Amino acid sequence: MRILHTSDWHLGQHFMGKTREAEHQALVDWLLEQVQVQAVDAVLIAGDIFDTGAPPSYARALYSQLVARLHAAGVALLLLGGNHDSVSVLQENLSLLACLDTTVIAAVGDMDAHVVTLALRGGEPGCIVCALPFIRARDVVQSQAGQTAQEKQQALQSAIQATYQAVYAKAQLLQTKLQASLGRSLPIIATGHLTTVGASSNESVREIYVGALEAFPTNAFPAADYIALGHIHKPQKVGGLEHIRYCGSPIALGFDEARQAKQVLIVDLGAQGLQSVTALPVPVFQPLVAVSASLAALPPLLQAAAAGGTAERPVWLEVTVQDDDYLNDLAARVEALLQGLPLETLRIRRQRGPQAAQLAAQGRESLDELTPDEVFARRLAEETLAPELQDALSERYRGVVARLQAAAEGHAE
Repeated sequence: MRILHTSDWHLGQHFMGKTREAEHQALVDWLLEQVQVQAVDAVLIAGDIFDTGAPPSYARALYSQLVARLHAAGVALLLLGGNHDSVSVLQENLSLLACLDTTVIAAVGDMDAHVVTLALRGGEPGCIVCALPFIRARDVVQSQAGQTAQEKQQALQSAIQATYQAVYAKAQLLQTKLQASLGRSLPIIATGHLTTVGASSNESVREIYVGALEAFPTNAFPAADYIALGHIHKPQKVGGLEHIRYCGSPIALGFDEARQAKQVLIVDLGAQGLQSVTALPVPVFQPLVAVSASLAALPPLLQAAAAGGTAERPVWLEVTVQDDDYLNDLAARVEALLQGLPLETLRIRRQRGPQAAQLAAQGRESLDELTPDEVFARRLAEETLAPELQDALSERYRGVVARLQAAAEGHAE
């Protein structure tokens, strides 16, 4: 059996004022091409199909399009809920989706429901899946009064491990039954949407067990032939193990991912279990570039970044300016350097150098020594905003202060 393992699509992501709709549409088109070229039997999405619990209409439309086109291609779809996904949204129209060869496991429930048989294109069973989505603490463990943070973490870890083992035991029973009727071996795989020990993360990943479970031990997974994981956006083997994999997100979801080579995984399973895992590179549908330098050193970096853009599809740019001195017109200076280049700045950041940091430290001012107006002015100075926006925020601030002062005077009377 051949499975395409992907995760963390984050349909509907609103990225610094930009929609990712065109990129995700291109991703769906590309994926359907690869499904045919690679002769894929089933597609597995290991969580975070949507970016928010209330995805915009176009994101839902893309999801429906993916389901319909995979069904038309004769390819099954197994989709697991992630920490960004709404359980209620994913559970909409489950009966209809089942008629379209799509199985959705949104949350932890009845153990039998987590044992899913994925079929080959011809309809015969190809593998059994311990289909586990993002596991919320409230679904598997009850908190007890007086527990320390470490005790809560251990209780959750044990509960998740017990959940995996219970589902795996049921999968083994089904495996024995199906193998007897088919007369051949049938592999078992498992899924998960969580952080595991040894996984390398990045800024775009929202940690899902903050204060409860930092990372799930690799040896706590069941002895499945392959474990398809989601949540970490950087593709990687876990602990160097060939059969435990994060496929990563198919598009860069933040500037910290701009240099990552995105991919999906082609997983081949046979009578003896896992045969091979092949990384399939995903094209860059929208280039993102982050540059960091002083203003004087920016021009050659911007020229290099512009090589990946066109007038129709400019590169989305993040600029970090490394200057000791403060410049009120920093945004205007950066924009002037972009003139004529296929670059669109989404964010300009300031990285104060050692000299500026030293001067700030020498000041040793406290809030008591500053007026509210000074505090606001200094906080506003830390942002790189257009002059008209700075003026609007200042005007709004003055209006709020005036209302507060009027209210205070009224009370005093």
